[in-house]
Amino acid sequence: MSSVLAFDLGASSGRALLGRLTDGRIEVEELHRFSNDPVQVGDRLYWDILRLYHEIKQGLLKAKHRGIDLQSMGIDSWAVDFGFIGKNGELDGNPYHYRDRHTEGAMERVMAEIPAAVIFARTGIQFLPFNTIYQLYALKQAKSPLLRESSRLLMIPDLLRYFLTGEMHNEFTNATTTQLYNPVKDDWDAELLRMLELPKSWFGRVLKPGELAGKLKPSVCEELGVDPVPVYAVAEHDTGSAVVAVPATEKSFAYLSCGTWSLMGTEVDKPVLHDLAQKLNFTNEGGFGNTFRLLKNIMGLWILQECRREWEREGRSYSFPELVRLASDAKPLASFIDPDDDLFLPPGDMPARIEQYCARTGQEAPGTVGEIVRCILESLALKYRCVFEMTQRLSGQRFGGLHMVGGGIQNTLLCQWTANAIGKPVWAGPSEGSAIGNLVVQWIAQGAFADIWEARRAIRESFPVETYEPSDSELWVGAYRRFLTLTGLAE
Repeated sequence: MSSVLAFDLGASSGRALLGRLTDGRIEVEELHRFSNDPVQVGDRLYWDILRLYHEIKQGLLKAKHRGIDLQSMGIDSWAVDFGFIGKNGELDGNPYHYRDRHTEGAMERVMAEIPAAVIFARTGIQFLPFNTIYQLYALKQAKSPLLRESSRLLMIPDLLRYFLTGEMHNEFTNATTTQLYNPVKDDWDAELLRMLELPKSWFGRVLKPGELAGKLKPSVCEELGVDPVPVYAVAEHDTGSAVVAVPATEKSFAYLSCGTWSLMGTEVDKPVLHDLAQKLNFTNEGGFGNTFRLLKNIMGLWILQECRREWEREGRSYSFPELVRLASDAKPLASFIDPDDDLFLPPGDMPARIEQYCARTGQEAPGTVGEIVRCILESLALKYRCVFEMTQRLSGQRFGGLHMVGGGIQNTLLCQWTANAIGKPVWAGPSEGSAIGNLVVQWIAQGAFADIWEARRAIRESFPVETYEPSDSELWVGAYRRFLTLTGLAE
């Protein structure tokens, strides 16, 4: 039996999953789960990075108290955010949250200095206002003292690995999301850094998923009473790990990693850098085994999560199963939003913003809780169809269906409506895709699996996959046409 530990950090919660591999079958057990709550201080929104580090140590303690002999561990998280390490080796400041407003207008100002076509040709990354490149530009414009005092930039998993091991490395899948990494040269883009006047010295050696990043340092081992467990660089962008865990049987497949964010695309051998990819605002993020994830970010269940928080603030608490039940009883395909409209990016009163969007687009706004939830979920399913078709167009492939992984697959309505919208089957599972992909990369590095395809076979045999067949096709075809017109997404 090989036991490894995956720390999977999402935008709202984190977990430590123990993975056991016995005779080619994978078993996972949640050892520790914790919230990941951003902290508002004045006008700034931060990640509580030291709390996350504390929770990782709690996960290691729980493994120790169970008497588990760990062969290794790895950490994955969301992308684009980072922390600075000062010249004294200590953390400089608390990392900003990507939804903090300090980046407002930064993307446009950068593109006024460096044409978008140049940035895309050098990085292949989707233009999103919170990408690392624009966060750094905003800090420069604000003359942040962090830039004077810092000697290294570490993405969130890099930073937590550094706390554990004392070793400073960047990792490939997360490095590519910064919009500062050149996928053709397979290195940080020195010319972009020069144009933006960012020190090359901030950006260190980039490890590929599966490389050993260090071991727990003596002070951590002494504090926790544990052995110096090896720490691997996994596919540290959680979507990269989720794609590793897609139980595909063929090389050509489409996936949707569904959670706070939805990320849809396919796996390709080389980045797709032509003009159409830029026009459609797709991205080429690094994947396991020197592959690339040709994908598009979609807002995802964030809008529903924020609605739920708003209702709680008003004293109305709903579980997610209750919200799904209310949505199923509401009138179908009545009103639509574009989930990626800038209106829905910051935290806040989402029900009011949905009403505002509907007023702007000449629709009757959903009124009840069930109607609002149904509007969100149906709009997501229809946006998935839009991006599914774009992915086929860009990749030159035709997909027989869609693999959905991640916590969002527990929403059975969303899975069924996605099948209805794309008119093809949806294969949903596993739900803990990111954590399982994290575990699998560690096992591949240790030789327990020969390659990713052997690992994907094991995932397919170890975890249930639910099939959703499309229904009400004619109704959804008509709804899709209305959705494209109302949202302005029609070409």
